Amino acid sequence: MSDGSAGACSSKDTMRDAARAAGKSDILDQYASDYPVDPEKGPHDQPQSMCPAFGSLRVGLRMKRTATVLSGSACCVYGLTFTSHFYGARRTVGYVPFSSETLVTGKLFEDIKEAVEDLADPDNYDAIVVTNLCVPTASGVPLRLLPDQINGVRIIGIDVPGFGIPTHAEAKDVLAGAMLAYAREEAMTGPVATPEKRSDKPTVALLGEMFPADPVVIDQMLEPLGLAAGPVVPTREWRELYSALDCSVAAAIHPFYTASIREFEAAGRPVIGSAPVGADGTAAWLDSLGDVMGLPTDKVAGVKNAMIGACKGALAGSPIKGRVTVSGYEGSELLVARLLIESGADVPYVGSACPKTKWSDADREWLEAKGVRVNFRASLEDDIAAVEEFRPDLAIGTTPVVQHAKAKAIPALYFTNLISARPLMGPAGAGSLAQVINAAMGNKERFNTMRDFFEGVGDGHATGVWEDTPVDRPKFRKKYAALNEAARKASEAVGT
Repeated sequence: MSDGSAGACSSKDTMRDAARAAGKSDILDQYASDYPVDPEKGPHDQPQSMCPAFGSLRVGLRMKRTATVLSGSACCVYGLTFTSHFYGARRTVGYVPFSSETLVTGKLFEDIKEAVEDLADPDNYDAIVVTNLCVPTASGVPLRLLPDQINGVRIIGIDVPGFGIPTHAEAKDVLAGAMLAYAREEAMTGPVATPEKRSDKPTVALLGEMFPADPVVIDQMLEPLGLAAGPVVPTREWRELYSALDCSVAAAIHPFYTASIREFEAAGRPVIGSAPVGADGTAAWLDSLGDVMGLPTDKVAGVKNAMIGACKGALAGSPIKGRVTVSGYEGSELLVARLLIESGADVPYVGSACPKTKWSDADREWLEAKGVRVNFRASLEDDIAAVEEFRPDLAIGTTPVVQHAKAKAIPALYFTNLISARPLMGPAGAGSLAQVINAAMGNKERFNTMRDFFEGVGDGHATGVWEDTPVDRPKFRKKYAALNEAARKASEAVGT
């Protein structure tokens, strides 16, 4: 084992136990508290997601003057960097390789420290983010021992193991929260750099990645109230963290940013949930904001009435007629479902890979009052079962959900690329989904035609066109599955 990659194949429980034995219990306990799973789901307690570290990597790569260094198995680093560039990153990703020897002797930590020291040039960087992936975390590589700063460049070390953080969406919060904590400590100990853009009005910080037009729409909504939209967290540069913490209230648009919310609360900032989505959501959000800020009720009522009218007009002009199931791992699934329902759609099911929090209660309660089944920590099996149960006119979900639906001749849309890539807030969001949703549902006949055309080509073990259809041999599969499991357990036992 030259690079430690064999350790990446160990089971989740084995890796977690190793990390605790190596001194990472406090970090894992914090993650378990911040990002809880549902023990009642049994073997499906962790939703399917790409490697969690992709989330924190993406946050760092989007920030100006921020360097990113990964420590993990070579196969993991390759996959993460490939995916990050596939999603548009144009930044170099640093990598500190390791061997069994450097891992177990502590030399890996010294190599990381040396790499960070070489990289810490204040002319190029405000911060360097060092991320432990699964194997270094399980081995106890102590990033907390890195200096807080080198040559004036901030050093932020985080552990982002797949066995400790359920989804990549929540890993975004790990890095955002760590940066907010660092920035808050800086602000408490002395003067900090003035942000490039700073409003002279009280601001509302926006928590969670959003379509670029949404903060603009929210800012326009706030302007008559004498407020302004603050930075979106995760931010795009370090100085924006100070502006975010200097807000009057933080809006948890994505309600699972637990670590970030903790930092806003530590800074004495109140937090509100939900978002100005649809007529009902916009009205409730403005009421919540007015209550927290102590705004004059007549002024809030005036803005609310104008927004409700604009939203209802947009919704009426872009109706959606049909049954839609919604699932995803972005954290905005409940907001999308609200907007679809107000647009006229029948939405019987919403599944989110993210956890239930008190900041999502308002959306959950509104949906449940409409008869929607809301499933937090939804697994792929849950979401596919919903498609089978409700037979929607359109399924919105992750890639495998979309694949399953299309195989059943049900039109489907990938949540991340086709739904998240549209405005959701206020009047601008009210009619934004109708065109793509209605166009997708209009393809039903095309799916039926394709299904009929390919009928008889086989399924499962018999997929394809054959002269002699292959014979299924379930006993063979069962036998070799048992042998593979025994071999896996034997390999884990080596060295224990």
